[in-house]
Amino acid sequence: MKRRLLLVSNSTLHGSGYLDHCQQHISSFFGKNVKRVLFVPYALHDRDAYTTTARNKFRSLGYEVDGIHEAADPVEAVRKAEGIFIGGGNTFRLLKSLYDNNVVTEIRKRVLEDGVPYMGSSAGTNVATISISTTNDMPIVFPPTFNAIGLVPFNINPHYLDPDPNSRHMGETREQRITQYHEEPNTASVLGLREGSLLLVEGDKATLLGTTKARLFTSGKPSAEFDPGSDLSFLLTDAQ
Repeated sequence: MKRRLLLVSNSTLHGSGYLDHCQQHISSFFGKNVKRVLFVPYALHDRDAYTTTARNKFRSLGYEVDGIHEAADPVEAVRKAEGIFIGGGNTFRLLKSLYDNNVVTEIRKRVLEDGVPYMGSSAGTNVATISISTTNDMPIVFPPTFNAIGLVPFNINPHYLDPDPNSRHMGETREQRITQYHEEPNTASVLGLREGSLLLVEGDKATLLGTTKARLFTSGKPSAEFDPGSDLSFLLTDAQ
């Protein structure tokens, strides 16, 4: 499998600007062969403004950005893309727009078969997985299915938050919500990516990068913590 993925938990880390915390990983990931990146701004309402933000950042790293919504034919834009970046926002809006524009299958083909590098952040990371069932977002619109692009055989929970023992908030913790997901049959493992963490996937190898640990939830098993630099390749091959 030719897939190359950079799956980022969050676009902006506290105390820094847009994608600043992972810009070195972005440059290393896209390298010098990619000159233009196709940006998918579907997760936010103002697609032009979002594309401008991404364009300015990527230009500072030496890449040009094309907004998929600017193309006359989104499918053809994906077919010609040298690299793909799907940004964060509302995951339900993003997935619905991906299906509305008929690009889910084409993105999967370009990434898995052609080896086009795919970067996702937050919602863009969610849609790279099996489903959006473990997103943090509100269903402000209804996609035809929760099934996502399926570039990896597990789910991710970006912005993962640990329970705060000093909090008076009585709502469910992120851990409890993931546990509820696993109470349903045939559910996938869920990698909780804390802010500041990202997952690099190259073929059948997956490595945790960034500055924070990740927490893995698997149905019927205790959760497990992984440090930055950990080899998580088993997530790509193990039965979920």
